[in-house]
Amino acid sequence: MENILVAGANGTTGKKIIHLLKNSQYFNPVAMVRKEDQIKQFENMGVQTILGDLEKEVSHATKGIDKVIFAAGSGGKNVVGVDQEGAKRLIDASKVDGISKFVMLSSMGADHPEKADDLQEYLKAKHNADEYLKTSGLTYAIVRPGSLTDDKGTGAIDLQEKLHRNGSISRDDVAQTLVRSLHDDAPHHTTFEILEGSTPIGKALNNVS
Repeated sequence: MENILVAGANGTTGKKIIHLLKNSQYFNPVAMVRKEDQIKQFENMGVQTILGDLEKEVSHATKGIDKVIFAAGSGGKNVVGVDQEGAKRLIDASKVDGISKFVMLSSMGADHPEKADDLQEYLKAKHNADEYLKTSGLTYAIVRPGSLTDDKGTGAIDLQEKLHRNGSISRDDVAQTLVRSLHDDAPHHTTFEILEGSTPIGKALNNVS
């Protein structure tokens, strides 16, 4: 079993990731949370937790960890401090501790934030974090979904390096894609976009070059 640190475990998508990892035969989730009062819910599930604030030093968070999913976000409150610099801090810690794969939850539009009508500051922060990861030397996958919905997941997506259209995707299917991206036979050193679609997630990932 590999230990998977989930940054942003207390978020809506983060909790879905934790549940998937908890039920996996391959992975053991470690929930990274920012506040003491967020620990109990994960402990009640039998999930290990670690306190870590992405706006501060996080080098302790990657000790004993094999792989990382970065699903944290500031919700627009501090996109530079959390979504950008927080990601960089965790990437740096991952390099020191020899993390074997770093899976980044990004966003469609992060490749060209200057073209966005809104959320430019957020997309620029995501862009900078993605670029930092690409040049880090870590094995990585950068997953860029469209607009997130709370619809029930279908287990099927549309996945391309660049989809050239807008759309949405359920948090369920995003979480599934992130977890599947952890596997050693999943694509690495790659960036791709996902929307709701008709191709089973595993097959879609297999088709990535």
